Amino acid sequence: MKPVVLCGGEGSRLRPLTYYFQKTMVPIGREQRPLLEYILRHIKMHGFDEAVLLIGYKGEQVVNYFEDGGRVGLRLSYVWDTDKVRGTCDSIRNAYHQGAFTDDETLLVYYGDILTNLDLSALAAKHHEENAAATLAVSPRFQLPVGVVETENSRVKRMKEKPFIDILVTIGILVLEARTLKTATTTVDIMSDLIPALIESGEKVAAYVSEAFWYDVGTTEKYEKLTNEIVDNYLNTLKTSVKR
Repeated sequence: MKPVVLCGGEGSRLRPLTYYFQKTMVPIGREQRPLLEYILRHIKMHGFDEAVLLIGYKGEQVVNYFEDGGRVGLRLSYVWDTDKVRGTCDSIRNAYHQGAFTDDETLLVYYGDILTNLDLSALAAKHHEENAAATLAVSPRFQLPVGVVETENSRVKRMKEKPFIDILVTIGILVLEARTLKTATTTVDIMSDLIPALIESGEKVAAYVSEAFWYDVGTTEKYEKLTNEIVDNYLNTLKTSVKR
């Protein structure tokens, strides 16, 4: 299984920060390390020894910081998005056509703006157990970004500020058989296009449901609310200590 991290987007939801930073390079936590460093160390903790980083916008920041991967104990390779890349599936397909992986490989796809302690080994095991074309990491609940009210005759009877609701949501990590990219010639986005296309074609798409911590750092609001305490708690939940 080969880890593939999506690091190529312009990060428009994180502007104005991403006028200066590549979105995966925004600093977080007390040590102000790049978000991507936490992602790569998480991958390393689960026994992987290499990863492919798909880069584009401000990708030089990623390459200059991580170089060959020695900083995080991984062998890193880089694939640059072409001008034709319009979305996440395009980016992976571009890497496929450039020989970053072959039809018989299985990919651990990790969105570069997600902080999580998800058990990647269990996700991989679930994928192989299901013999699926793709397996999505899914959380069983989601916190709404807005308040919710209950009314009666135009009168507010009850209000909950940003409640959690019981609904299965994807968290930006999945396992994908590389062979699916050969037939997905018109899909642009993984979640919006590729996964629905696989389901429609009869391919098996499995779900790995986990209560793991996850945090989408992909917006300015979420970045501003990512306190040092949240990052500290995240680090404390990891099975293996992060190398310093």
